Amino acid sequence: MDELQRFLACMEYQPADRRPNHELGVWPQTVMRWEREAPQAIIGMQWNWFYDEPALALDHRDYIPMNYGMIPPFEYKVLEETDEYEILRDTNGILRKALKEGTVSGGRMSMDQYLEFPITTPADVPDIVRRLNPHTPGRQPADLTERAKAWQQRDYPLILGRNCDANGFYWRARELLGTENLSLAWYDYPQMMHELMELYAELIIETSRPVLEQVHVEYFAFNEDLSMKAGPLLSPKTYKEFIFPRLRRVVDFLKSHGVRYVALDTDGNPTVLVSMFMDAGVDVLWPLERASEMDPVQVRRQFGKSLRLWGGVDKRVIAQGRQAINAHLLALAPLIDEGGYIPTVDHTVPPDISWDSFRYYMDAKKCLLAGEYHKLS
Repeated sequence: MDELQRFLACMEYQPADRRPNHELGVWPQTVMRWEREAPQAIIGMQWNWFYDEPALALDHRDYIPMNYGMIPPFEYKVLEETDEYEILRDTNGILRKALKEGTVSGGRMSMDQYLEFPITTPADVPDIVRRLNPHTPGRQPADLTERAKAWQQRDYPLILGRNCDANGFYWRARELLGTENLSLAWYDYPQMMHELMELYAELIIETSRPVLEQVHVEYFAFNEDLSMKAGPLLSPKTYKEFIFPRLRRVVDFLKSHGVRYVALDTDGNPTVLVSMFMDAGVDVLWPLERASEMDPVQVRRQFGKSLRLWGGVDKRVIAQGRQAINAHLLALAPLIDEGGYIPTVDHTVPPDISWDSFRYYMDAKKCLLAGEYHKLS
């Protein structure tokens, strides 16, 4: 079977020679550790695991690069810098304070402190509307027609937008207002929030339309991150009023234009919203963060086979060594065998995981993907 056939068989709960082998990626600090531990083993690594990684036998996927962001972006500018930190305004217009300690290749060891956001009142919205105009040139690949001809002959999954090209409704609103201000804005400025949700729905639809008129794709992913460990960052009532109708409209458009599946990515525990995701037409939930009690076996039991699952391998367990890895993966074996589930680490791989442990995890996972459970018992 080729990679496209294998992916579709998994998504449709059909038998296959094996299940897809996917992963998300690694922290730059993890790469630095592995370079010390196993320099020969990682020579030639590409480190772009959403596409593939031949050294790890990851299956190939391809992505249509899209620009659903701000055009023009805000000017990136460092406003203050010391030996410990820098204060900068990023291309999304967010003023942030970033600690320097532990930074590797631009990847920081801690989240930045967010100081100011591009929207504080409705008076700031017109500038954002200007920057999120779906008809601004440069949102689709310039060589789309030529590339579409090659994609039509593909034997691997094709995805509309790279990871985080299309941040979801909550994610985009949080970037514009900040978590605390957004939590109040649903109540203080409801008309503004309806306008912003409509703006983003229109952006996704009209930016995607010219591409989907030329090539169909296997899936589209909303990167949402709307949950924490204890649950979502907004109530089901708020989600239903502001986001659900726009999500459903966008999903209806995508599926009517040849998108086979729609995925939604959120860390944390979104359980109380999952039924609404599904009612809107979402087919896939990922990455199933185990620290937030998102056990894929329990999620499948609760929501059934209409909801496909990706992720769910606890990164904390991989750091515990071979015996723990075997037990953890064997608990997922029934889901892997059933289909509709692609096991991956439940986020990017952190630097507390050694190369030896990760290499063993990948070898053990390949056994399960091929149905060779006896090799782990």
